[in-house]
Amino acid sequence: MPVKHLNSSNFDSTIAEDKPVLVDFWAPWCGPCRMLGPTIDALAEEMGDKAVICKVNVDESPELASKFGINQIPTILFFRKSQRVGASGPASKEVLKEKLRF
Repeated sequence: MPVKHLNSSNFDSTIAEDKPVLVDFWAPWCGPCRMLGPTIDALAEEMGDKAVICKVNVDESPELASKFGINQIPTILFFRKSQRVGASGPASKEVLKEKLRF
């Protein structure tokens, strides 16, 4: 399943999913974000329909970054049924996969 790109219009409905949701807050100019990108893509492919893997471009959706107090990128938030259940900085695919098991 490909990474889903979120913005203000689809964010709330996506994090309301019954499955675990990972949201990577990133920007194209951010070196560490670009380094993490392939990991996020591989995780989305591996998880398939067991989880929803998403990205929010903070330049295109600054209101979402502000809403969640994102002050450094990349920042990864985890949601379940609209509730924030965790956060992480850059991490390996295995670590992120483990954090999706809640």
